[in-house]
Amino acid sequence: MLTERQRHILSAIVDDYIRSAEPIGSRSISKRGNVGFSPATIRNEMSDLEDMGYLEQPHTSAGRIPSHKGYRYYVDHLMTYGKLAHHEVNVLKRFFTDKMQEMEGVIQQTAMILSQLTNYTSIVLGPEMTGTTMKHLQIVPLNERTAVAIIVTNTGQVENKTVTIPEGIPMGEIEKFVNLLNARLKNVPLLHFKSKLYTEIAAEMSSYVSGYEELLAMLDSVISRGEEERVYLGGTTNMLNQPEFKDVDKVKNILDLLAETPKLVQLFDGTADARGGIQVRIGSENKLEAVNDCSLITASYSIDGQLLGTIGILGPTRMDYARVMKLLDHLSKDLTKLMERWYK
Repeated sequence: MLTERQRHILSAIVDDYIRSAEPIGSRSISKRGNVGFSPATIRNEMSDLEDMGYLEQPHTSAGRIPSHKGYRYYVDHLMTYGKLAHHEVNVLKRFFTDKMQEMEGVIQQTAMILSQLTNYTSIVLGPEMTGTTMKHLQIVPLNERTAVAIIVTNTGQVENKTVTIPEGIPMGEIEKFVNLLNARLKNVPLLHFKSKLYTEIAAEMSSYVSGYEELLAMLDSVISRGEEERVYLGGTTNMLNQPEFKDVDKVKNILDLLAETPKLVQLFDGTADARGGIQVRIGSENKLEAVNDCSLITASYSIDGQLLGTIGILGPTRMDYARVMKLLDHLSKDLTKLMERWYK
């Protein structure tokens, strides 16, 4: 257990280091109006905090910086939430009063706004497959051999891909194929779309649509594409602006990770929570070694307890936790309200 004095000094060090990115000395802490301890007393307590693993001393510097353990204690026990700045509230209000036609547009804008407000990297996972259903399928011919297949979901996502029309199949058969799918697969979760397509629907089509096997194969690539996890990024290169990441190899590993969707999805494993709430992973608490010098703060958005997606901020462990957590809490709640207004 930390004493009240140790808690006070640790909090002051974390706050100052977040602002300055420079090791904090006892003299600078003693000059804070709300501390009230001598440099010698502070120096002794900093030494004890270092021995307990809450602080680290980089190189030969006389100052200390928080360790991952120190940040975790700060987030769990010392941090106080302030209010969002007036301009931040205005940005969020304008965002949610704008009329956007598709969820995809909202999610892309969410990633961009968060990265601009925080100067960190924002990562937004789009709707989970379990909560996304097919609303409408359309196949629009471009010429005799090619068409555009379009799948619209209940959340406003639009999947479209140019496909090759199987040789010898007239448009009349394609229209029957599309009509049957719209009648039988509307509101079916995309998670189960392919299995139903190749079992129940295929059996019915065998006596109803000529060339149905070729048509199923034609549609397969569109379905598979729609099953990919949607990930939207904002401020990908913001890491380059952080003094901690002047090491080219270190930042390259992070940028490489941000370019790989499966690894990003893996990074978010276990963070989704339909009940809301903020989760914080600090340093080595993250699942991937590439971000062991980073912190990931996440919040989820949902409809009636059905998880839709997760918003995350990735930044250095020297992150302004209180401000980022407040922004994410505000934004995830507003996003949930917007989704409920659109889709309930």
